[in-house]
Amino acid sequence: MLGLSRTKVRAGVGVLSVLALMGGGSTYFGSARASTPAEGTVSAGGDHAVSWTGGPFVTPNITGTGLDAPDCSAPDSCDDFLLHVKAPSGYGDHHQLKVSVSWSNTAADFDIYLLNSKGESVATAASSADPELMITAPKAGDYTVRVVPFAPAGESYKATASLVKIPKNPAPGDDKAPTFKNYKAPKALTDANNAGEPSIGNNFSTGATMYQSYLSTYRVKFAGGKDSWADASANVTTGCPQGSTESLDPILFTDRQTGRTFESQLTGVDSASCYTDDDGRTWLPSTGGGIPSGVDHQSIGGGPFTPDGAGNLPTTDYPHAVYYCSQDIATAFCAASQDGGTTFGAGVPTYDLTQCGGLHGHVKVAPDGTAYLPNKSCGDDAAVAVSEDDGLTWAVRPVGPSTVGDSDPSVGISANGTVYFGYVGADGKPGVATSTDRGKTWKYGQKVGQDFGVKNAVFPTLVAGSDKRATYAYLGTTSGGDYQNADTFKGIWHLYLSTTYDGGKTWVTSDATPHDPVQRGSLCTAGTTCGNDRNLLDFMDVTLDSHGRILVGYADGCIDACVKDATKNGHDAYATIARQTGGKTLFAKYDKLATKSGRNVTMKSLKVARNGGQLVATVTIRNTGGQVLHKVGSRVRDNGRTVGKTARFTLRPGQTRTSKVRWVPLVSRGHHVVAEVDSGNRIRETNERDNSRHANVVVP
Repeated sequence: MLGLSRTKVRAGVGVLSVLALMGGGSTYFGSARASTPAEGTVSAGGDHAVSWTGGPFVTPNITGTGLDAPDCSAPDSCDDFLLHVKAPSGYGDHHQLKVSVSWSNTAADFDIYLLNSKGESVATAASSADPELMITAPKAGDYTVRVVPFAPAGESYKATASLVKIPKNPAPGDDKAPTFKNYKAPKALTDANNAGEPSIGNNFSTGATMYQSYLSTYRVKFAGGKDSWADASANVTTGCPQGSTESLDPILFTDRQTGRTFESQLTGVDSASCYTDDDGRTWLPSTGGGIPSGVDHQSIGGGPFTPDGAGNLPTTDYPHAVYYCSQDIATAFCAASQDGGTTFGAGVPTYDLTQCGGLHGHVKVAPDGTAYLPNKSCGDDAAVAVSEDDGLTWAVRPVGPSTVGDSDPSVGISANGTVYFGYVGADGKPGVATSTDRGKTWKYGQKVGQDFGVKNAVFPTLVAGSDKRATYAYLGTTSGGDYQNADTFKGIWHLYLSTTYDGGKTWVTSDATPHDPVQRGSLCTAGTTCGNDRNLLDFMDVTLDSHGRILVGYADGCIDACVKDATKNGHDAYATIARQTGGKTLFAKYDKLATKSGRNVTMKSLKVARNGGQLVATVTIRNTGGQVLHKVGSRVRDNGRTVGKTARFTLRPGQTRTSKVRWVPLVSRGHHVVAEVDSGNRIRETNERDNSRHANVVVP
């Protein structure tokens, strides 16, 4: 599993030169030349921005490909700017430090590393975007902004550091967040603990869930809250000799309407692919993809042909188009199949070097036949390449509310064609935007997971169902800072899902693994030169079943002793499915199956502010069940100490009540404040996981 998607392959760097560096990277923080000017200050009370320049540069420095410490020992290999940040405590609650580096030649590429006074990496921006953008917390101190000429092409750069306000985010929605149960593959299955980059699909006709774990394909059935797993891999015995032999990248796609499943194994030139119409009991060979084809990061998707016949037309009785997309160094190709994926036409470029770079996400097809290929790095923004003629031509459409990040973005498309675009931005947080005109314009741009305090996220993946309904799954952590720094980052990662029931205006978030971390510590997304913290690789996947229940296929990096003991971190990659068990699904017609008459109270929000020498917690509680609740109260804890309780009151279904708790903090330091409703579990609820909210505040 050494596909090029696991390293930083970008324009201006030959494949052979990149491969030559895969054996490791340097942690040398040696001398670097100074920029012009050499230093500057951004201040909350004065100058909010400072600019500088550097270059020209001729020699590429690609030593920072997989590590946050490029080798700066060679002349002109790095350029340093000393940045002084002056900001009071709490300034980061509403502001960000933004560093932007730009250049003229689209073939060039520069990276940014932010180092603290100890030389430790605080934040990075190492994509192929122009401008390269880094957003982080504006903590007071002295920093080095290190600009690295990854592929300079003789270019100079211009840079700006500024203190900017955090855009206002809508409040979470009022709908009850879905609940989930996690199911793990039996240990006896081959590749059960080798599931980095899993794919998942569901056959609506049979109810079978298909899961790809490296070379193994599993068929999973759910009944009565129990799961059964079976090996359904493609191989010579099941009719497709090229299946399950070797792979640089695995991928699986199930067309939920036709029931056809594809499994594809990247060969470096094209792919060895097979398809099944009986959930993996028998398989047939496919040609794999189109020619030309990219060397990396293949994706298979499918859906209806366009109704007006403007593009490719079916040549068999299989009703849907099938797409094979893959990336090369400077572009990406998508090939369409007119015969159900048995053969593919020519590969068509979806974007070129002047438009986009970086890895693309997975191709998705709308009910009207429009195909979407998301890309994380197209100028200032992430974007989608869109085909409205069955893959004959593609147009790049930027997602205005987004910024460039490290993870592949994802799209989900609802029954009416609304497109939901999920990404992780330059600030490391999960963001989402909505389009109702095939990606030409975008609205409702916002961050999700903020009610849980998510500060870093990876692996965004989306699925949509009925009109106005979609779910965005991602791995997230409430710890800020450089999550790829194996030496300093100690965050705990969980599987989060943010769901909208109103077309993307608002989202409600679930923690699907509240008591079982998915990963402890750093999580590297920068390539094959990462250490053992790249166990989860590059992405995960999400799908629906025929009732609109959400199913997430993910690899669990923290199992067995690791769950309770941080010193037992095995950096696993265990095949796991999170399946929706409660709340409204993504198909509105099944709302009657959701629990409406049950009892449930939700801690809707918690806001903490300083008022003189006091802290004030504003607590909002909502009755999200169908019964009247009596004697509902809550308590507030500060760093584990109970500091106050609200009065008890009666709540009718749908009613909200806001109260305040005031207290004098014992110490001047960081405070982790928790508000809990029904902390004694007096109310037997349909969902016990939405009873608390957390907030952090610093008292000077």
